Amino acid sequence: MSKINILDSSVFNRIAAGEVVEKPASVVKELIENSIDSGATKIDIDISDGGKYIKVTDNGSGMEFDDLRKAFLPHATSKICEIKDLNAISTLGFRGEALPSIA
Repeated sequence: MSKINILDSSVFNRIAAGEVVEKPASVVKELIENSIDSGATKIDIDISDGGKYIKVTDNGSGMEFDDLRKAFLPHATSKICEIKDLNAISTLGFRGEALPSIA
């Protein structure tokens, strides 16, 4: 079952801020937040070449293989499906919304 939802414009237009990835530290922050939100209890970070290579691995729940391409689309998230979900967010972020910016 797919975990990644592509938000309808009636939902994503209600979200004021997008993700901005300005430097390697921003990428690391986003990936660590994704790990924490996925339930990870162990997170390993490997950075080299002045931040040109960043690898974050964890033991979190991950995603389905079929969701991989969808996760890089604009307004894709596993956290919400509709407007009412915005009032129930209890995570660090939308887990995936920064992937298009990182890419």
